[in-house]
Amino acid sequence: MGNISMISTHGKEMMTYLPGYYSTSRIMSSIMDVQGGELDKLWQAMDSTLDQYFVSTATWGLDLWEQELGIPTDPAKPTDQRRSVILSKIRGIGTVTVSLIKNVAEAYDGGTVNVTVKSETHTFIVKFISSRGIPPNLDDLKEVIEQIKPAHLAVEYSFTYLSFGELDSTGITYGGIESMGKHFGELEIWDIP
Repeated sequence: MGNISMISTHGKEMMTYLPGYYSTSRIMSSIMDVQGGELDKLWQAMDSTLDQYFVSTATWGLDLWEQELGIPTDPAKPTDQRRSVILSKIRGIGTVTVSLIKNVAEAYDGGTVNVTVKSETHTFIVKFISSRGIPPNLDDLKEVIEQIKPAHLAVEYSFTYLSFGELDSTGITYGGIESMGKHFGELEIWDIP
């Protein structure tokens, strides 16, 4: 009779603390496997709970973060977008500066954003540099910017698209683009390989 197969990680570990002659005992292996399974579940629950303390790993705890920060909860929204709203809200606490608005906008986009102030028109421009096209969660960003910006300032949004000059400089021909199956709308936001 050889060693009994066990499923539980903690059960296997607990078996190593027992005298060797228990390794062939079906009863002791069964007891350790059941108890170890409960410990496995406990550790998994503790790890999951710990994940909720950090926005970047939170899942079911996002509701709590949103509630704490006064953000309307929308479970239909993708998790990464909900996280970016929470992060930008956290970053947006304090005195409003160009770097704060840049920091908040970059939390949404995940790329480089430039913020330019036009003091003569009491406007600032948020330009998305490293990502092409309109970010999918722009409405969320607009809402947060409206909440943190000074009331006397207007905001404009500017987006980066693939220019004809960039496309021309690659040497890719129209036939090459056509063979890739790209249509005009995709070209505007295409990151050239």
